[in-house]
Order: sequence, then C-alpha cells, then structure tokens
Amino acid sequence: MIVKEVKARKIKDSRNEETIEVRVNGCRASAPSGKSKGKYESRSYYRGINFCIKFLNNWKDEIEINSFEDLKKIEDEIKKKLKLKDIKSFGGNSLFAFESAILKALAKSQKKELWQIINPDARILPIPIGNCIGGGLHSHRNKKPAFQEFLLIPDKSSFKENYYLMRKIYFDIGKKIKSNKRNDEGAWETELNEENILEILNESNIKVGVDIAASTFYKKGKYNNLSRENFIKKINGLIQKYNLFYVEDPLDEEDFRGYSFLKGNLIVGDDLTATRLQRIKKAMKRGVNAIIVKPNQNGSLLEVKEIIEFCKKNNLKTILSHRSGETKDNALSDYAFGFQTDFIKSGIYGKVRRVKLKRLIRIEKNFA
Repeated sequence: MIVKEVKARKIKDSRNEETIEVRVNGCRASAPSGKSKGKYESRSYYRGINFCIKFLNNWKDEIEINSFEDLKKIEDEIKKKLKLKDIKSFGGNSLFAFESAILKALAKSQKKELWQIINPDARILPIPIGNCIGGGLHSHRNKKPAFQEFLLIPDKSSFKENYYLMRKIYFDIGKKIKSNKRNDEGAWETELNEENILEILNESNIKVGVDIAASTFYKKGKYNNLSRENFIKKINGLIQKYNLFYVEDPLDEEDFRGYSFLKGNLIVGDDLTATRLQRIKKAMKRGVNAIIVKPNQNGSLLEVKEIIEFCKKNNLKTILSHRSGETKDNALSDYAFGFQTDFIKSGIYGKVRRVKLKRLIRIEKNFA
C-alpha cells in the first residue's frame, strides 16, 4: 500500500474538547485525550494541534507500507522533516492518530481486520475492566471520594458474558447508591467515601479494583494529610479488608520505592510508568506487576508493541486503556486483541466506551 492521501482536522472528544482526526487513503483514526495526565507522558502535539494538522495536511511523501513494522518508515520521515531526535516529540495524539489511520488503510488494502495486521494468530480476548463509580479529577461534585475510579472486573468464560455482567452490576450499583449523575467516563458520581463504596461493590460478587491516582492528591509529602507511611498502611489495609484484585497508581508517580511496601494481587502502574519502557523496567524492580498501556500516552505504536512484548517476557500483566476524553474510534479494541493484552480498560457506559466493547464482542463472534 502507498500512503497517498493524508488529511487531518480537529474534532471534539467526549469531553467536548479538541483533538485530532487523521485520514489516510480514506481511513479515519482519532486520538483520545486524558484529564488525569502523568508528568512523564508525551505531550499531545508538537508545537500545538494546529501545527500538527498543517504538517500532516502538507504531507506529500508516497511511502510504501506493507506491514506493521513499516511504520518505522513514517517515523523516520517525520524525524527527518522536523529534525527530531525522538519520534515521541511529534506528540502522542498526532503520532498515534496518524499511525492508526495508516494501519487501518493497510488493513483495508489487504482485506483484513485491523488486528490481523498486528497478529493474525491472535485468539485470546482481553478481560474488560470497567469504571463503575468515579471520584478524583473525573468527578464534578464538591464532596467526592479521593480515589479516581472504582472498577469492576468480571471473570466469565466469554467477553460477551463479561460485558453484560459488568453492565448489569453497573446499573444495579447506580440504584443502590441512588445516583443520577455520571462523570467524564460514564461512571456514577457519589458523595460516599472510599470504604462505603468498596463495601457496596463487594456485595456484587465480582472482582473489584481501584484507580487511586494518588499523584492527584499528593501535596507536600502527604496524601490528604496522611503521611506516606500511614497512607501505605491504609492502602494495604484496604487491599486486605476488601480483597482488592487490582490497585492502580496507589502512590505518587515519583515514589518507585514506596511500591515495594504494597501487598496485593495486581499492583498497577499508570502515571508511574507513563507507557515508557525505562520507567516500566524501574517499576518492575519495585514490585509493580501490571502495566497500563495508553497508546497516545506514548504515541508510537512501534514502541507500544515493544513495551507489551517486554511485559509479556517479564510476566507483567498488560492493560490497554482508554482515556477520559474519548472518541467513537474503536481501534483500541483491535489493538488490545492484536497485541494480546491481558485486559482492556474502556469504561462501561456511554457511546464512546460501548463502541469499543461491542467491537470485541464482534471479534469474539468470528471465532465462535
């Protein structure tokens, strides 16, 4: 396939904020945007969204792309044109949307599914992780839980069963907490505290997790007035008391050493690791055993593949994740399946979340 037509424009994400959409040979791809951002993730755009759109709209190079690995040709050309040492400097959103559109065009030209371009032998569906109740930066209430996400993790034998179980429990929980408002990710908003929420979720007989996003309330060496030592004790106590299966970003993004003191099933790095291989290697040595992978947190799908392969070789669980500001693009599902990640974190409620989950149901149906 020859990359011929490249067009870029602004669109609005689910938070009604600007993001980029790129079209290659008639195939469209868009990038999400995060609200809770780690300081080590790629900036969204090189010199801003307008510069990247203009740069892509002036793309004249007809580069031949025949495989996933040929994305290197694109990355080399961008680095050459802009005199960049690191391709990620082009921006996580602009690079991801461009590369994703190229892969979609390649799949179309070869009459394949997007995931087949990555791994035609993929067969295992990821387990969904769904945001049921929200707090932290994603909540609009004045009084709210400090933890950012309270998560449902079903374990049925099929993705379709997991999807419907997750939705059923989600709506049951909404009735229990008498909530009629949802946050940026479609999770229920509440004024209940963390322990009240975990007690309610545990009644549903499903694996439960939390995204603490601790960096968002870490100030002057304390977590909401708790010392680091006491906060670690609190987290370990919650893990034990509520049998938490999954704990994401339980400490500040600079506190690698603190992770050594946490005891749990899945201790997950997100802001801590920022889809950066060197930070993942460092976190692994401190007891982190699961990694959030956000494609636009890095930008380069070639590096995303390298990161996931490293995680697999080192027995780190992988979670391919959406962002709070999402689009209707469902490519994340193909990437989760193609890269054979262990989990996909893509919410539960709302069109931009549901489109990704239903895409995986369709992929699963093809193997029935």
